[in-house]
Amino acid sequence: MRAYLVDILAVSFFVLEWTVYALTLEHTAYGRDSLSARMHIYREVWIRRMLDREARMVDMQIMASLQNGTAFFASTSLIAVGGALALLRSTSEALSVLQALPIDISPPPALWEIKCVGLVLIFIYTFFKFAWAYRLFNYVAILLGSMPPASQRDTPQAEAHVIRTTRLFEAAGRHFNRGQRAFFFALGYLGWFVSPWILFATTAAVVIVTWRRQFASSAWQAMGS
Repeated sequence: MRAYLVDILAVSFFVLEWTVYALTLEHTAYGRDSLSARMHIYREVWIRRMLDREARMVDMQIMASLQNGTAFFASTSLIAVGGALALLRSTSEALSVLQALPIDISPPPALWEIKCVGLVLIFIYTFFKFAWAYRLFNYVAILLGSMPPASQRDTPQAEAHVIRTTRLFEAAGRHFNRGQRAFFFALGYLGWFVSPWILFATTAAVVIVTWRRQFASSAWQAMGS
């Protein structure tokens, strides 16, 4: 157990950072000022302005582009699952390559397989998030198609439909963001294949980069102006 203490600490740090970052972004007052949260506001703006329009072809085209992008990421995550499974099946070949390097960084076969299984689980989680986001975007498209006409925009039924559609739209965007976040952290997880110390560094790097995009990027500043 002592031989793997650094690995256990590195993985624990990885899981803790991912969990804390996600909870901070989605469930705290600080997270309500993120780029994603600011975009949630414009989802409602879009739906309300759509209610004022009789011709809504452009809105449906935008919706189709969102669905296509989500489908692309879902397909990519399935390919990543297949790649991680292939890596798991090629344990002996991968270790022989690592042993041939000038610096031997090859772990025991059991530890290598554990690392591969962890990578598979991350990509499976990613697929489920993107697949569910795609399903929710389909539901949003249905709600957009059933939007009341502009002549009824001031009715209680229209207001209820706007709120309903906005909430579902926000849920779809939230699951899409979780899928992308999993992709980012999967890149950080790859550092463990080199060394647990590298995993500490790559995890911190992912958190810094994703935090900056959400709270200090030019896009965040533009949405706040």
